[in-house]
Amino acid sequence: MDPLKPIDGKPMGREGVAQSSTSAAPAVTPAPAAPSRDVSPLIRELGLTEDHAAEPTALVTPDDLLRVARALRERGFMLMDTVGLDYSTYPERRPARFAVLHNIYHPRDHRRLFLRVWLDDGQSLPSLYPVWRAANYLEREVYDLMGVTFTGHPDLRKVLTPDDLEGHPLRKDFPLGETPTLFRDGRFLDPAAFRAGLTGQSSGLTGYRGELRRGQGEDRLPPVMPEGGPK
Repeated sequence: MDPLKPIDGKPMGREGVAQSSTSAAPAVTPAPAAPSRDVSPLIRELGLTEDHAAEPTALVTPDDLLRVARALRERGFMLMDTVGLDYSTYPERRPARFAVLHNIYHPRDHRRLFLRVWLDDGQSLPSLYPVWRAANYLEREVYDLMGVTFTGHPDLRKVLTPDDLEGHPLRKDFPLGETPTLFRDGRFLDPAAFRAGLTGQSSGLTGYRGELRRGQGEDRLPPVMPEGGPK
């Protein structure tokens, strides 16, 4: 039997074969739509007010911060970063001098939400350590550089600057430039002398010299690589 000849005896021809093969092609299933990264419904669900910012940001009061953080953790969000900002010289009027921003991120659907908390000078903020352990060093850095205290933090102490450094370097009123830094015990750290000590050209005011930097104020020979490389 001729495969191109139908039962009624009429040939199908090229057009008939093309139509037949086309109708037999499997249907293409459309790819599922990517989940929306819009967090506006989430902000409304949590009862928060959306802030006008370049990134999705919600305003949170200090008393409501832990409730919001726990609700976000239950939804799979993580704490990625915490920063402090000083708006004392900002040209526009702000609700308070300081703000703490918590960067919250969902690792599966890639939603991101910033929590902004306004604080007056000297006002403390609840620590997020009971919710996310990542808050440990993040909050210590804000405490060190901005002077914001976090209540409930298990080990709130400096993490970057010397213990006897007066002031907080990221505040707008912290002195900048090539000026000596005064420590609590009366020592001055002169920038030029400090750099001289670090370069190893002289002991400088710091008493450091060369690679060992033991602070003994004397010439010390740097360690020598043994012949043939390290053993």
